[in-house]
Formats: sequence, C-alpha cells, structure tokens
Amino acid sequence: SRVDLDRLGGKALEYGEDLDSDHPGFLDAAYRERRKDIVQAGRAHHHGQESPVVEYTKDENRTWAVAYEKLRNAAKDHAVAAFNTHLTEMEKECGYASGAVPQQKDVSAYLTSRTGFQLRPVTGLLSPRDFLNALALKVFFSTQYIRHPSRPLYTPEPDVIHELVGHAPMLADPDFAEMSQTIGLASLGASEPQIQRLATLYWFTVEFGLCTEGAQRKAFGAGVLSSVAEMFHGCLRSLPEATLAAREMSPSERHRMLVGSSGWAAGLGMKDAPTPKVHPLDAETASQQPYPITTLQPVYFEAESLSSAKAELRAFSSRLPPRGFDPTFEAVSERIVCTGEKVCREAYLP
Repeated sequence: SRVDLDRLGGKALEYGEDLDSDHPGFLDAAYRERRKDIVQAGRAHHHGQESPVVEYTKDENRTWAVAYEKLRNAAKDHAVAAFNTHLTEMEKECGYASGAVPQQKDVSAYLTSRTGFQLRPVTGLLSPRDFLNALALKVFFSTQYIRHPSRPLYTPEPDVIHELVGHAPMLADPDFAEMSQTIGLASLGASEPQIQRLATLYWFTVEFGLCTEGAQRKAFGAGVLSSVAEMFHGCLRSLPEATLAAREMSPSERHRMLVGSSGWAAGLGMKDAPTPKVHPLDAETASQQPYPITTLQPVYFEAESLSSAKAELRAFSSRLPPRGFDPTFEAVSERIVCTGEKVCREAYLP
C-alpha cells in the first residue's frame, strides 16, 4: 500500500546529501549544506502528510527563473500539446511562474485531482525496483533540492526543475499517467533482468520519449522537456536537413542546428554531440538499448502518438513471463490488490 512507501523515502542509492566529484556543486560547501537541510526535511515525511514546504532562497528562485523561462519558451515549439496545456493550467492553479519555485504539496494536490497521482519527497535516487514499484501505486518520488546556480540549464541528476517542469505537467495527462503506472504494475514481483528492461523502457519513454504530433516531432519525456539542449537535440537536430529547410529557419540557423559549430550550440552542450538517431518506438528494442546518463542522448524512440506509446507499453507488459498474480491499484484503499495464485504481499516487497 502507499503506507509501505514510508520505508522507501530515505533509501536513496546516491546523491541527495552526497555529491560526485564531477557535480557542479561538489566544491560548494554552502550548497551542499543547503541540500542536506532539504533532504533531512524530506526524510521525515510520512504517508498522509503534505510534502514539507521549502522556503527557497533568492539564488534558488533565480536559478528556477532562468531555467523555467527558457524551458517554457522552447516547449511551445517542441513539446506535445498536452504538456503546454497542462503547464498553462498549472500556472493558474499551482503557482508555476518564473518568480518562484512551486511547492511540491500544491503540485501533488493538482495531480491527484487530475489523474490520481501524487508526489512524495525523496532523499535522492532510488533503486529501479523501488521507484517503479511506487508508480504502480500512482506515487512519484520527487526531489525538492535544486541544481547548482552556476549551471541553471544543466543537472547530472533529477532536481526540482526536472521533476516539476519535466514530469509533473505530463503526469496530469491521463495517457501519460496510465503509461507510467503500467510500467509500475509490470515491475511488481518482476525478476531483476525484467526490472532492468522495464527501467530501460521507462528511460526511453517516460524520460526521453518522442512522438509525432501534427506531422512534427514532439517531446513528451521529462528528460527532454526539462532540458533546452535535449529538446533541440532530439526534436530538431535529429531531422533531415530537407525537413528543417521546410520550416521557417534561416540557412545559418539550420547550419547551427545540424553542425553545432557556434557559441550558441556550445552553450547548450551540443557543440560536439553527434546527430542523434531516432527509431520508431518498439518496446522490445527500446528495453535493451544502452544509453548514457549525463550527456545528450544519441538514440531516441518516437511513437506515433501518446496513446500509441501507452498501448505499446501495455502490450510489452502483457508479454512478460507470468508471475502467478494480476496486480491492480485500488484507489479507495490506496493499495495493490491481486488475483491469482500468489498473495499481494509477495508481489510488493519494498
């Protein structure tokens, strides 16, 4: 049940309080201490409580403002319509604006009213099994600390910008929410090899998924939607030059996009990135595709639509070896119920 998830909030594998040596904030003692304070508040959270309120500093709100404005503008051209629709509504309902970081509790309440999903604070990265298991319960573990101010458009890990700009607007969409929960339900009782394939499929859909919309390539994955560079890289640089020429772009703009030989491209981390490959979404293939974590993606998968991506993930999940039970989420009791030979407790062991 969702109560069981209390045991996961503090089970981070990495980051949170500790930073790798290549993290932009590694040598910033004040930044590290600030993250520690935010993490400690999240560690004390329990089911039934609102997420703790974080009083973000001027520097943190300034970092949010820089990223939010650029992401908001890029999304108008490169995000699926559902993202822009929900983001506009969240500006009215949840306090989304360039002036200050929204509070997780307000965003969670909004999502619950739309799709039944809720956000919960987490101290860092969870194991793939723990994170995916929570999605089965329509719970998305979400960080509250923010990236280092020296790199407002980059983070090597999930942060509040990635969570609230990349994930939250799409979790308000019924198709995307169901797609996320489908992977979560498939993870219950899965073997370790199956968990790895499901986590990889999650990466290429929920995190870095693309789809066709209005005859154009659009982003619906949070890793793309929370990165200006990834939006340009995945949605434009991956297109044939003839397709770019048909758009309202000057020859010099097309050259910068394709070749990445300008200060503009270098500033987005695109200068040395090769042109990415985009394949039609096939869950069997995507679930076995290697990927980098801290660089622009060299490979994307493109669905025909959000609904077709959802159908593809549902079909993949149905082809996994039988587990002896069929789990579903019961919203009223906030728990997983199962039919079959095994009891629910065997299906979900956080």
